[in-house]
Amino acid sequence: NVAAILGADCSGVTIAIANSVAVPNGVVMVSPSATSPALSTIDDNGFFFRVAPSDARQGEVIADVLKDRGLDNFAITYTNNDYGKGLADAIAAAIAAAGGTVAIVAAHEDGKGDYSAEVAALQASGAEHLIVAGYVDQGGVGITQAALDTGAFESFIFPDGMYGQSLIDSIGEDINGKVIGTLPGVEGEGADTFAALASGAGMDPTGTYVPESYDAAALIALSMAAAGGPDRTGIRDKLLDVANAPGEPILAGELAKGLELAAAGTDIDYQGATGVELIGPGEAKGSYRVYEIQDNAPVTIEYR
Repeated sequence: NVAAILGADCSGVTIAIANSVAVPNGVVMVSPSATSPALSTIDDNGFFFRVAPSDARQGEVIADVLKDRGLDNFAITYTNNDYGKGLADAIAAAIAAAGGTVAIVAAHEDGKGDYSAEVAALQASGAEHLIVAGYVDQGGVGITQAALDTGAFESFIFPDGMYGQSLIDSIGEDINGKVIGTLPGVEGEGADTFAALASGAGMDPTGTYVPESYDAAALIALSMAAAGGPDRTGIRDKLLDVANAPGEPILAGELAKGLELAAAGTDIDYQGATGVELIGPGEAKGSYRVYEIQDNAPVTIEYR
């Protein structure tokens, strides 16, 4: 009797659940954080949505940022799963399209105690900068630590899975000034309101996919209200309506207002914490926050 699923989180798990459980049973899924480009083309019968943009978009953003900074000649290491492979391919393709050079693309396994062999292979490619498409609490931090310990790389690019204070705390001051990172993020009234509300509730509003998780849950609730109840097909059919214009704008912190309007049959445009706009087959248009690590903390540089 599940009406909808908030999730899944990782791309590989999301693909498996969508294909084998949710879609065959007609259950809506709204993922806050599954970003593999492969999810854009799954046969989902309209039941899968996500509020985090595809890594195809993240690859373009990273390539643009690096080109604007005059950086070239990269090694890419990725966690060996659907997320890592899709992201690495997207970044490599975008860098090539922008006229840049990728010397090597190599997978790494999570959970190892020593990544010196992987780092040595990456260094042997002659690349100047290392792109780590991994996880902040898994092989990604191990690769980064080994690269710094051996002096193999002094410049790193971190996609979304590498964002987190735990990595900075683990490595220490050696990481300062050596990282350019990206993760989904927006600026504006909705984002500011969510940040204030989340902080007041003891949450970190800048945590990876924290605002996206809020928005995914809100979309499910608002779609239920618009559909007149927890009907699976009704939720599916109303979700794009409540997520997009036209309609009364609903920001973070205005869920009660949005639920009342949706239940009354009034058009709403849920913008939430992340400026929600869904395009195509339930895809998030999305924008990205670009940050650097300075003084043992991530510092936002710009939004793209």
